[in-house]
Amino acid sequence: MKMVPVGVSARHIHLSKEHINVLFGEGYELKVFKDLSQPGQYAAEETVAVIGPKGKFDKVRILGPARNKTQLEISRTDAFSLGVAAPVRESGNTDGTPGIKIVGPAGEVEAVDGVIVAARHIHFHTSDAEKWGIKDKQLLSVRVNSERPVIFENVVARVSDSFALDMHIDTDEANAAAVKNGDMAEVLL
Repeated sequence: MKMVPVGVSARHIHLSKEHINVLFGEGYELKVFKDLSQPGQYAAEETVAVIGPKGKFDKVRILGPARNKTQLEISRTDAFSLGVAAPVRESGNTDGTPGIKIVGPAGEVEAVDGVIVAARHIHFHTSDAEKWGIKDKQLLSVRVNSERPVIFENVVARVSDSFALDMHIDTDEANAAAVKNGDMAEVLL
């Protein structure tokens, strides 16, 4: 059996350096709250508010380091609450997605795009992918044997030398399948 640990991805935001400067002040550097499962990635101490046409979320955690483009990752339920039609997309694919208002302690930004429901995916280190015969962007099926067993389809394989083996699903998916951080899932090959 090919088993992977599951990480439940709560709503969060990745900010560009430009937006960090507007929201927190010129030259501001994010502070590490805790390291995440992927090498070099961390949850920052800082949070922001995000405001949509129908709702608002305070204390949305920023994930660092800064990215080239700002991106808000939410669940489908969050999208309804905010009043945005966020499409399911791979991280980084934000063209044509809705925008959102972001408020920080030093200013606010009206992001023109960047709101997505992240496609479920598995990070594979290149060596793990080669061992399992997995190609980058390959669509996989993954079985979770929880109290509410489910098979997730169309799980995107993301392969890189900088990744650690880890599957990411959002809170809606985790709640529906009764899955929590650290549970194991089987990749069906």
